[in-house]
Amino acid sequence: MPLSPMPATDCNAIRQQLGAWYDTRQRDLPWRRTSDPYAIWVSEVMLQQTQVKTVEPYFHRFLQRFPDVASLARADEQAVLKLWEGLGYYSRARHLRRAAQKVVAEMDGRLPSDWIRMRQLPGVGDYIAAAVLSIAFGRPCAVVDGNVKRVLARLLCLETPVDTPAGHKVYQAEADALLDSRDPGRHNQAMMELGALVCSPQAPRCDQCPLVRFCLCFGRGLTDRYPRRAGRRRVETQQWVAGAVLKADRLLLTRRPDQGLLAGLWEFPGGPVADRPDDLPAACMEKIRQLVGLTVASPMAVATVHHAYTHFKLRLTLFLCRHQGGRIRRAGPSACVWVRPDELARFPLHKAVHKALPALIGMLDRFRGA
Repeated sequence: MPLSPMPATDCNAIRQQLGAWYDTRQRDLPWRRTSDPYAIWVSEVMLQQTQVKTVEPYFHRFLQRFPDVASLARADEQAVLKLWEGLGYYSRARHLRRAAQKVVAEMDGRLPSDWIRMRQLPGVGDYIAAAVLSIAFGRPCAVVDGNVKRVLARLLCLETPVDTPAGHKVYQAEADALLDSRDPGRHNQAMMELGALVCSPQAPRCDQCPLVRFCLCFGRGLTDRYPRRAGRRRVETQQWVAGAVLKADRLLLTRRPDQGLLAGLWEFPGGPVADRPDDLPAACMEKIRQLVGLTVASPMAVATVHHAYTHFKLRLTLFLCRHQGGRIRRAGPSACVWVRPDELARFPLHKAVHKALPALIGMLDRFRGA
């Protein structure tokens, strides 16, 4: 695969100026104050598809609760999910715990420092492997994320779209060629930092860029046209219903299956209603009957909330319902439990449920007296 015609002297100068810029302009982030491979690994998992400002408080809380790989390996999955609550992409938390168990059971409790074993850990793909190995162990592995792709696309005026598997290989090859093998961790972090702080998606700060004299897009006045994209598919919106079933002073919570979307998280029974979008109260009662075998009455709309996932957008309408009859028979949920409203905070709930909770709590007293 041919690489862009960047002279070796330019590559060396880019490495030097990028590193010097990073040394003086990098953000003071907690995972940059440690050389602990475990802490660096946790931070890189959290930072996948999540903004730095969102990750910081989670990172602190997570390390306080699970300060090393052994404590994470011993942890109950529900405790890990609860601590992860609100951070999204919950498969990251489940993979992190399973990977910690593998490290303890098969790798003497030490995070591996080689590519092959690192890639064998659950949830560890090329990006996390390269980031941890380069930052924590100084291994010459180039990272490629969205920030790095954007920097490379503009620096080299690459026509290859950034959002295709074939394109990723091109950007990986370019990142490999530019990597400073003498200090790969610093170089990788500098590339990502440059993309985050200077070479931003909109209105890049070219006047602050340490690489501006090497940037082909800047020289040609094309910065706003790169990186190229193949185009995004239309994201569908799914209508879901859920029923907060009230029995005496308790609400029914159900836990999602251990595999698939939002695996292991808790919610009120419900689901998609593509076949009955025009009668949501009836659809909610039917969903509850199908999932847990209960009959309910008087569904009262609490709130309609919206939340975006990777492949679809969710519109969830939550109803408050009176328990009318039947015994719980699970047909989908992995567990069911009746809880008082003040106990809801103990359970890891997915984001859409959290968005509807304030309206639900506010309605409970009025609903009980109806």
